Amino acid sequence: MSAGVPGDLGDLPREWFDRIDAGPDARFYAAPRLVTHIDDATIAALTAYYASALPAGAALLDLMSSWVSHLPEQRFARVTGLGMNAVELAENPRLDVRVVHDLNADPTLPFPDASFDAVLNAVSIQYLVRPVEVYAEVARVLRPAGLSIVAMSHRCFPTKAVRAFHLLPRDERLALVARYHEAAGGFDRIEALDASPVAADPLWIVIARRARAPDAGARPAAATRR
Repeated sequence: MSAGVPGDLGDLPREWFDRIDAGPDARFYAAPRLVTHIDDATIAALTAYYASALPAGAALLDLMSSWVSHLPEQRFARVTGLGMNAVELAENPRLDVRVVHDLNADPTLPFPDASFDAVLNAVSIQYLVRPVEVYAEVARVLRPAGLSIVAMSHRCFPTKAVRAFHLLPRDERLALVARYHEAAGGFDRIEALDASPVAADPLWIVIARRARAPDAGARPAAATRR
């Protein structure tokens, strides 16, 4: 493992996880921002993907949540939102449970083992500076065969996004997020896809399934497909 790289990411450059604004995230997110990182067509595409991938009655964790979760209308057993701003979380009508927690300061998820059927991260993965530690926690709180779904696009708060997401093109971003899951352990069937609508913001998705055996390691990511 390279010294200083967050988690076991091998020879990835340390500077990929630098940010323009390295100051406390709690200060940056203190004021609510009721904005989105993707346009309406791409939001609709993400909602449609969730509708196809998430089982009705599932317990969901919306990681790095805000005022909108892009979820379909179907009923879920419980939707827990973990984010940085209490006002944003309070504005989100889909959340049953709201938790303010800074994953860059403490990557530990404040939930028991095997609490969720799916963990979602919508257009926020680019802000994590300790991604492997966070996704090891995601594996812990997922039930066997549960889903980790990471949706990405090309817009962000630029000063808070890690350098890798400024530098890497689509396929390499997808491979990097797949590698987060591999390095975290406990995932298999990692897949990457491009679900972008025509003439809209891009929508790139990585899906990883929690291994059924508690000690099962991850498998290599599948090739990107459209």
